[in-house]
Parts: sequence; C-alpha cells; structure tokens
Amino acid sequence: MYPAEIVLPMKAELTENGFLDLTSASEVDSAIQNEGTVLVVLNSVCGCAAGACRPGVLMAVSNAKNLPTRLATSFAGFDVEAVNKVREHLLPYPPSSPAIALFKDGHLVSMVERHQIEGRPAQVIAQHLISEFDKYCN
Repeated sequence: MYPAEIVLPMKAELTENGFLDLTSASEVDSAIQNEGTVLVVLNSVCGCAAGACRPGVLMAVSNAKNLPTRLATSFAGFDVEAVNKVREHLLPYPPSSPAIALFKDGHLVSMVERHQIEGRPAQVIAQHLISEFDKYCN
C-alpha cells in the first residue's frame, strides 16, 4: 500500500472536482449498479496518471455538454477493496491502472486502459471521453 501522504493529494485532484471517493466494495457496487451513467477512474501514482489521465478526465468533465450522472474514483495500491471490486466489474479487461471506465445502467460501455493513456496527451484523452459521453450520457 502507498502511504496516505503520497496518495491523498493525488486523490484530491479528482475528489475536489466532484468525484465520489469509493473506498469499499459496497460503495463501488452502489455507484455502478444504479440507473444512469457513472464514470469511474482508477487512479494511480504513476506518471501517466499525473500527466495524462487525471488532467484528461478533468478536461473532459469541464468541457463536455453531456456528462455522466455520477463521477467516481478509487486509488490503486491504496483503496484495495474498492479497486478489486471495480476490477470485477471491468472483466474481461485485465487489471489496469490508471484506467477510465464508463458504465450505463450497471453495464460497462466504454473502457480506457493504461496502454491507451500512456504517451497520449491529456487533450486526446479528453476528446475521446467527450465523444463517449455524447454517445452514452444524453
């Protein structure tokens, strides 16, 4: 597990911008299994999370016409129970962090894995998410 003093500021980048902090399996199930759409970000300490994932997600949420009903996040290597439960919902995708998932009415409809985040600018990730929001969140 990563120490809280490292993780909490990285968590705050999302939670201070309206993302629900999912820390338990029951919170994950509650967030995902409701009607509507939920964007779940599996946050991470890696450089691609800091340089592309979190900024891209925040750009998308700030600039999209159509937004998910709920925004949520869990932190890999810190919120172990919650991340394990999110990963169950992401099957058949392999574990990936960071990762960005969009669920609609409890079903996974869009997935962005780490290999799709690494090396891409935040603007590209934001544009992709906005197009997914337009498809599923209207």
